[in-house]
Amino acid sequence: MVKLSVVVPFFNVQTYAPDTLTSLRANAREDFEFLLVDDCSSDGTPELLERAAREIPGAVLIRHEHNEGLATARNTGLDAARGAYITFLDGDDWLAPGYYSRLVAAAEELGCDFVRTDHVSVTGRTRGIRRAPVARRGEVLDPRGAILPSHRTTSVDYPYAWAGIYHRRLLDRGLLHFPHGLRTAEDRPWIWKLHREAESFAAIGELGVFYRRGVATSLTQIGDVRQLDFIRAFDQVIEETATDTEADLLLPKAVRTYCAVISHHIGSIERFEPEVARRLKAMCAGALRRMPQDVLDEALSAMGGDRATMLRKLRRRRPAPPPSPGTGQGAGPTAAEVAA
Repeated sequence: MVKLSVVVPFFNVQTYAPDTLTSLRANAREDFEFLLVDDCSSDGTPELLERAAREIPGAVLIRHEHNEGLATARNTGLDAARGAYITFLDGDDWLAPGYYSRLVAAAEELGCDFVRTDHVSVTGRTRGIRRAPVARRGEVLDPRGAILPSHRTTSVDYPYAWAGIYHRRLLDRGLLHFPHGLRTAEDRPWIWKLHREAESFAAIGELGVFYRRGVATSLTQIGDVRQLDFIRAFDQVIEETATDTEADLLLPKAVRTYCAVISHHIGSIERFEPEVARRLKAMCAGALRRMPQDVLDEALSAMGGDRATMLRKLRRRRPAPPPSPGTGQGAGPTAAEVAA
């Protein structure tokens, strides 16, 4: 029986994939499987993955004929997963030796739906520890209770799918798949749904994932149209949260986070291509008008200062229509990075 399935998408990461694959080998166990999803790479990544599939115990290579993005690549891996537990790793990050065995042991001891972990953020030669924003450690908690309060950084602001381990019953309930085709912020609707609908979770201090920041090919570093998928991602968060039985409690948090991310992107608009920057402003104006206006007014009042003034001015602009689905991959900033 497979104890753990690790879903690892790769796209044009030949510079970093050797570290990733070496760390998977250092975590191999006879009851672990590593689902290596090549999202139609055009560099030397496919050759690295072919060799890894031959040499790493439990490695399985899955290929996309077309580039479909991180969300869809993860879903491909989930569809093939056989493990009692599921986790994720990105193709340019790496692990400490034996990390997955320790993670599985913690999950089995706690017996909850999912476990969240801290991680090490790596920018060049600089490393820093990023803590999951959950104060009570090693204790089974209610996931819904970890969404609030709206004015503080909470568990839904720490959306990294690879910072945790998930029981298979969540996959069977349809809670682990990502919105198809999202090219950035794909983890935002995912983490919100997980916290609204799962029954139990815990946070632990286990460090073992090394998250590589500042990669030149990452969408966080590229100001093209793919970055605008964060609007579709957060529109989904608002739409789904609005239908929740506790929408009155949860919507202020969702709206405030959306505003913080819009403010972040507008505040760094110079990194976008000129036409994309114009579209960004128009789409953000549309997004602000689609939010529940009474909740938005309260969020802007609480936010105050220059950011609130900018968002009010932006709301008065002529909006663009809602974004249509696209394909690609990437990851947006966390609310912890953009909130006040």
